[in-house]
Amino acid sequence: MKIYTRTGDAGSTGLFGGPRVAKDDDRIEAYGTVDELNAALGLVRSAGVSSTMDSQLCQIQHALFSIGAELATPNPDEHGMRIIDDVHVKQLEGWIDEHESVLPPLKNFILPAGVAAATHLHLARSICRRAERRVVTLVRRHEASVSEELIVYLNRLSDLLFVLSRVANFDAGVEDDPWQRPQGS
Repeated sequence: MKIYTRTGDAGSTGLFGGPRVAKDDDRIEAYGTVDELNAALGLVRSAGVSSTMDSQLCQIQHALFSIGAELATPNPDEHGMRIIDDVHVKQLEGWIDEHESVLPPLKNFILPAGVAAATHLHLARSICRRAERRVVTLVRRHEASVSEELIVYLNRLSDLLFVLSRVANFDAGVEDDPWQRPQGS
C-alpha cells in the first residue's frame, strides 16, 4: 500500500463512510487537532516519564485514535465507532485523584515550566483544550453526531495533563513556578 494516493492534492479528503470534504472543514479541524494532541503525548513519553505515567499516556493515545475515528465518521453509530464512554472518563478521574493525592496543594496559578516532561505536558494540555473547542465547534455549527462522553473525556483529559505536569516536576524535585502579577512602572 502506498502512503500517498494523490486524492487529497486538490484540498479535499474523504471521511470514513462519508463524502469528501475540504481539508479545512470543521470535522477535519477537530480530528486533526486530536491527532496533534496524540503526537504531543508521544513527545511527552519520549521526555522520560515514570513507567506509571508512560502506561497511562499510552492508554490515552489509544483512546485518542478512537476519538479521531469517531470524529472522522459522519455517522459513527452506523459504523460502530462509538468507543469512548463513561468508563473512560471515570478512569481519567481516578488517575487525577491518585496523582493529586501525592502533590502539595495548589495555592496559585502556575506557569507552564519545569522539566522537559512537565513543559511538554503543559503544551499537550493546551492542545487538548483546543481539540475540545474544535469538537464543540463541530457540534454547534453542524449538529454533528458526537457523543457527550467524547467531549467530557477531552475536558477531563486536559485536567489530567495539568496534574501530570505537576507530577513530572514533583518527581524531579522541581517546584511549581507560581504566577506573579506583573508590577506596573
